[in-house]
Amino acid sequence: MRFKKTAAVLASAALLTLSLAGCSQGDAAPTKTGDSGSVKEATGKAPAPFDQKGVKIAIVQQSGQGDYFQQYLNGTRQQAEALGVNLSVFDAQGDNAKQASQLDQAISSGVAGIIVRHGLPDTLCKGVNDAIDKGIFVIIYDVEIQECAPKAIQTQQSDAQMASLVLDQMVKDVGQGVEVGYVNFAGIAPLDRRDVVWNEYVKKNDWDQKFKTGNFTNSSATDTAPMVTAAARANQGIKAIYAPYDEFAKGTLTGLDQVPGTEDVKVYGADISNADIELMTAEGSRWVATGATDPNAIGAAVMRTLALHMAGQLKETTVDFPPILVTQQMLREKSIKNMEDLRKAEPALNISDVSSADWIPAVTF
Repeated sequence: MRFKKTAAVLASAALLTLSLAGCSQGDAAPTKTGDSGSVKEATGKAPAPFDQKGVKIAIVQQSGQGDYFQQYLNGTRQQAEALGVNLSVFDAQGDNAKQASQLDQAISSGVAGIIVRHGLPDTLCKGVNDAIDKGIFVIIYDVEIQECAPKAIQTQQSDAQMASLVLDQMVKDVGQGVEVGYVNFAGIAPLDRRDVVWNEYVKKNDWDQKFKTGNFTNSSATDTAPMVTAAARANQGIKAIYAPYDEFAKGTLTGLDQVPGTEDVKVYGADISNADIELMTAEGSRWVATGATDPNAIGAAVMRTLALHMAGQLKETTVDFPPILVTQQMLREKSIKNMEDLRKAEPALNISDVSSADWIPAVTF
């Protein structure tokens, strides 16, 4: 029954992904996530360039697939619309070389500002510096680019805190000195930051890490599942798996469903979405905790950060967004079925006051 439930939820998510596959470079069609924010009316007079409608801004993203990325773009679009911004979307669909090329295209298109979301420093630094040299304002989200592009503004989730929240729960649940598994992929900035914390907890709690597996692709859940199946079959004594990205957690659930005797293995993840909530609360679900922000709210906050930067009102060079711990027990006890329910139960997910000003009509989710 657990496999059927997991497969059904993932199939639903896949259909949503397919419906968004055509939303690539230059396409600003609405994202169909079902999350619609409310707009707080601005009370102040907008400074230049936002005293005029139609400011051209681009978002250049490494991949738009997966629940987290779809929600993030949804928040970005809604905040852009509230600001009267003309937003272009460039989606490299997991191809890092293509993302670099699309960044060049965005620069050539005459935009005033660019959000660069995920990707690799090696393929992005030149384009980011070229954009800044041409007078384009650049905001980075979750790319470790400070050393090679120090003038870019960095935004990110507080990944160390996100990992610690979940791993503290894991210690409470499974204790010390047990066999554990790990699903992650090196080279992606937020995953690398979570990896540092994981290694600290492994050492501190004398966990015996039996395997590390996982693949970060344009279909991470699907591609990771068989890798988890193979690893779990070869390591029948594991008590828990840490998978610090919700697509990895989904792939972990599907992979474990293929291995009899793993019903009691606990899964600890990151991120949250409607599909994630359904998976966590399903009968017999192994996914017991996740560290999370609301990606809709973060997408909106990053857009506001860019607006402040372009208006000359941003004082910080790095902006962090704090996470919360979401447990399976809490979701069930509070009968939380979706993101709307979760936002009501956890007001801390609302970060509409982050990177805001009286002239910005902030979007609240």
